[in-house]
Amino acid sequence: MLEQLEAEFPEHEPRPSDAPKALEGIRVVDFSHFIAGPFATMIMADMGADVIKIEAPGRGDDLRRYPPLHPGLMHGAPFLWNNRNKRSVGIDLKSPEGLQIVRELIATADVVVENFSTGVMQRLGIDYDSCRKLRPEIIYCSVSAYGREGAFADRLGFDPIAQVESGFVSMNGYADREGVRALSPVMDISTAMMACNAILGALVARERSGRGQAIEVSLFDNAVLMTGYATLQHLFSGVDTQRHGNTSPDTCPSGVFEAQDGSFYINCGNDKIFQRLMSQVIDRADLASAEVYGTGPDRIRRRDELFAILGEAFARQPWSYWQPRMRAAGVPCGQVRTVGEAIRSPEARERKLVSRIPHPKAGWIPNVRLPIRYSRTPVVDPVAAPAVGQHTDEVIREILGYDEDRLALLSEAGAFGDQAWLRASEDKS
Repeated sequence: MLEQLEAEFPEHEPRPSDAPKALEGIRVVDFSHFIAGPFATMIMADMGADVIKIEAPGRGDDLRRYPPLHPGLMHGAPFLWNNRNKRSVGIDLKSPEGLQIVRELIATADVVVENFSTGVMQRLGIDYDSCRKLRPEIIYCSVSAYGREGAFADRLGFDPIAQVESGFVSMNGYADREGVRALSPVMDISTAMMACNAILGALVARERSGRGQAIEVSLFDNAVLMTGYATLQHLFSGVDTQRHGNTSPDTCPSGVFEAQDGSFYINCGNDKIFQRLMSQVIDRADLASAEVYGTGPDRIRRRDELFAILGEAFARQPWSYWQPRMRAAGVPCGQVRTVGEAIRSPEARERKLVSRIPHPKAGWIPNVRLPIRYSRTPVVDPVAAPAVGQHTDEVIREILGYDEDRLALLSEAGAFGDQAWLRASEDKS
């Protein structure tokens, strides 16, 4: 399935073997699923934390079934994307024996992360109050749709719902049609980043005080933040942000233009950039100093005529002509690319964003690295996302010290669900 890509992406370059890890010694028990929770814990795993992903035996995280699926794996590309460097433990949380195992794991942990519907963890007896009795200094992060308390605590939420209800969708697209959602799960990803930041802050606070705490991050709260400064613009003016397509309501000229051979975007965020664009890029020094284009508001009022001038100039030459001129002039610009073009771009190759990592069944899989670059504690070498319950025995033996007989008794009691799924998976490998 991936063989045709082997020549395109290099093998991952290992980190120095003696380099320390930023979160070495930190254990995370992760009950989260889909994106917002798992992406947060993957960031921590990449930093060196031991992330133990608790999954329902057999079925596991629902994201495993998001396409495209690899024929040799029991999951698809989206799951691989946000679950690397974790250990999967398949536990039946409806089983008393299974719950006892997770309680014992929590008692050894630094962090618990969950994003179940409100009330689920309390019904299971592993909510924050219960967990801090097991581990007083525990840091307990709940990722929810609308918060764990109040009139909307029962509401379920997914990324697109947060996009529409926060006002984010109303800002994006063109003025003559309905607003458009971002296809990328930007609210899930940014919520994950916020959750990870919150956990790291709580770890620092615990280092100073010795005390853990509960953390709550709401998808909706985060989505409102992701509308950016539009919130305060509205409160200052009383006007809702309008859709401007690819142009900017705040700066001009900013938008998509056409060279002879394709589209590109320029962003003139201030007067000096505009002046450099006109004088050094399109050789119109007369317009760079023209009073009618002297300020941002002046240019915004004359956007159509200014875009027409630029559009006519840019159409005369290919991108390969304009890009070096704008780069030399210090004009922010970029090609309009597809995702496939972006990950194969010179910039992505220079930054080594995509590489190949080994996989026990598929041979190798592609990997997209975090944008974090530590000088002293580089992120860990990526290990592919696990199969459901792949590390159940390993984790329970290593952390809890259970022997083979006790594992067998727990298996018979149903703590690990129906083991037929695991045996079938092992047979395939």
